[in-house]
Amino acid sequence: MTPGPNVIMITSSGLNYGIRKSLPHYLGVCIGLPVMVAAVGLGFDVVFHEFPLLHEIIKVTGILYFFYLAYHVATASGTATRDNKTTPFTFIQAAVFQWINPKAWIMATEAIAAYTTDDSDILMQVYYITLAFFIMMFPCTALWLFFGANLKKILKNEMQQRLFNVSMALLLIASITPVIIELALKYFP
Repeated sequence: MTPGPNVIMITSSGLNYGIRKSLPHYLGVCIGLPVMVAAVGLGFDVVFHEFPLLHEIIKVTGILYFFYLAYHVATASGTATRDNKTTPFTFIQAAVFQWINPKAWIMATEAIAAYTTDDSDILMQVYYITLAFFIMMFPCTALWLFFGANLKKILKNEMQQRLFNVSMALLLIASITPVIIELALKYFP
């Protein structure tokens, strides 16, 4: 529920495209993140321990994609969506986005690490954690989608909407700054 890449993207989508056109994006987030949590819980993170270069490639690809997204958010038209040539995320794009979203990785790995124990059935624990994410994603993400859609009442002209879009794009870039710094320090000490 705290601001991060998903919140920034769904809020912007609500403002720029409205609730109905943003529903595939919404559903992609709500289903994509729990699927990622389940995959991490079932051992996907072992792949990254075995092949650390793969993790670095995903990070760099994610950073580049975030800049691409930020550009599209910043340049989205502040006018009615029927005049806007851009489109909101599809279900698949939003679900796949979770795999390059640094906050999603942190949430998934921390939830699995914090709420599982070695002395209990790991599959059931992962199931319950995934179920909790699945249940909570719908109302939390909806709140931000509705917030974005209702911003149209406050941001009444195109200039205000464009300023909002640029602000959201800058926040999106700011949300990955720790990952950029981490990689820079690792490879350019």
